[in-house]
Amino acid sequence: MSVLVYTENWEGKFKKVSFELLSYGKKLADDMGVPMYALSLGKVADEELKTLASYGADKIYKSEDGFENLDNEVYAAAIGHAAEQLEATVVLFSQDNVGNALAGHVAARLKAGLVSAVSALPVSYDPFIIKKKVYTNKVFGHVKVNTPQKVLSLSKNTFEIIENAAAGDIESISLEIPTAKTKVESVDVVKGKLLLTDAELVVSGGRGLKGPENWGMIEELAAKLGAATGCSRPVSDEGWRPHTEHVGQTGKIIAPNLYIAIGISGAIQHVGGISNSKYIVAINKDPDAPIFEVADYGIVGDAFKVVPELINAL
Repeated sequence: MSVLVYTENWEGKFKKVSFELLSYGKKLADDMGVPMYALSLGKVADEELKTLASYGADKIYKSEDGFENLDNEVYAAAIGHAAEQLEATVVLFSQDNVGNALAGHVAARLKAGLVSAVSALPVSYDPFIIKKKVYTNKVFGHVKVNTPQKVLSLSKNTFEIIENAAAGDIESISLEIPTAKTKVESVDVVKGKLLLTDAELVVSGGRGLKGPENWGMIEELAAKLGAATGCSRPVSDEGWRPHTEHVGQTGKIIAPNLYIAIGISGAIQHVGGISNSKYIVAINKDPDAPIFEVADYGIVGDAFKVVPELINAL
């Protein structure tokens, strides 16, 4: 028996989300009285792999070859096979685009119950009952999992990152994977710009800005803060901003430490994509805008007056 954590890397580096997932998995494993293992797929230097031990990984399993094409079925088969070999009682993913894509496949292979958007440690282990977010993160539900194996995806920013050094020996694992059906011909990497999904701070604008010509103050505020820029769906649909900046349930689901929403009314789809933010600041001239219902701090005022004052203050 074990807890298996899939630790995603990007270009050979692990993201903050992997350390949060390991911190959660370690506490889960300790409560269950079983070891926690980390699984890394693709080419990652041993020095980078060793960082996983700092967050409680009792052993780090790696498999390097066959993961060049970003094929979902290949990754899911590898994780499922690893879970079988390591007798994983619980398999953990992050609640993000990658985790959402893989968790269902792995759960089907293992015939395991799947709970997504988990927000806390289990309420009970026997029976296994766990808390999760439902209804676009507006309320919580408690889910009972009846299967021997469980697949969980953890919502971002719901568990403290805790350094907890463990042995963390690195070991290669042989995995059976299918031939990839997808072939990546080339990859274009955006450089010199913060990615929305990785950013700790995000400044986002909505239709209240009236047009793309007014986006300069959003970018200036973001630059002052060292933040990424985002937008609401109507803004990207109108072509004011690229779709890569669209934040919401049908765009990027993010969990920064600080999210500043400027001229965004707060439609339920948008709120669903930002609800895991630690702090939400809303600037809107409409005091009845729904965004104020989820904001930790709000400024009722004209963005064209408020934002320049914020920039000057900063």
